Amino acid sequence: MNDGYTTNPEDGSDPVAVARPVPMPRIPAERMPPITSRFLFVDVSARRAKQLRRGALPRLEALRPDPETGERSESTSRMERVAMQEVEQGLVVYKLLDETDSAETTS
Repeated sequence: MNDGYTTNPEDGSDPVAVARPVPMPRIPAERMPPITSRFLFVDVSARRAKQLRRGALPRLEALRPDPETGERSESTSRMERVAMQEVEQGLVVYKLLDETDSAETTS
């Protein structure tokens, strides 16, 4: 069982916390092209806002956690606004289905 602590079996000392790496948000290597369809923009932003509300780390530079301590900066914006800014900056990866793919799934 790995509970985040380790003990030295030789001296029976108290458990010592194991340093774990601080998780960082996954940022795409190449930014996505700008979204021209407002319907697609709303759909992608809504899905990203749902991820943020469920605990995903923000990808905006100002809201990323500190790599040393893992502390998150305080956000005064709502998750929907943060999601829209991420989509505008091309930080959210999305994939469009081809019409042939959607026709196959609906028939």
